[in-house]
Amino acid sequence: ESSPVVLMTNSDSRNFASVGSPPPDTEVKIVRLNDENYQGIGPNESGELLVRGPQIMLGYHNNEKATKETITPDGWLRTGDIGYYDENQTFYITDRLKELIKVKGYQVPPAELEEILRSHPAVVDAAVIGIPDRISGELPRAYVVSKDPQVSEKDIQEFVAQKVAEYKRLDGGVEFVKQI
Repeated sequence: ESSPVVLMTNSDSRNFASVGSPPPDTEVKIVRLNDENYQGIGPNESGELLVRGPQIMLGYHNNEKATKETITPDGWLRTGDIGYYDENQTFYITDRLKELIKVKGYQVPPAELEEILRSHPAVVDAAVIGIPDRISGELPRAYVVSKDPQVSEKDIQEFVAQKVAEYKRLDGGVEFVKQI
């Protein structure tokens, strides 16, 4: 959808978490998820990354529906990346829109739950996916590599529940695995 680049870092940059800043003639903004007006939001607020510039495609060949879903009426490419920018206009990607877990209409980023899980002293690694649920649509389920055989599913669920909103809880369960 774009070529060759929409964000880049300087070769001397030591900010390894960042994807950089836009090159000349490129506009980038972050918008709230599901904002049909595509209004830009401020620094350190998470949302979808949109890009506009000469390197953005005009649309998909013979596929008007896909073009309308991907490019806004005023020419912004909806990247599907979730991220934010800081006070220095440096951008960060934290998740993908298509990977979001949808719980009762709320959107839950797996990366957020994975970061919380990895902060648990018994957790070596973790992955979170959405599993189908008849009532909620989807529920977050964690796959956890633990270094403590005594830690239980309930321990992990309670640890996460103390740090998140109710709809982000691991109601889809916790499964212990040897590796992710």
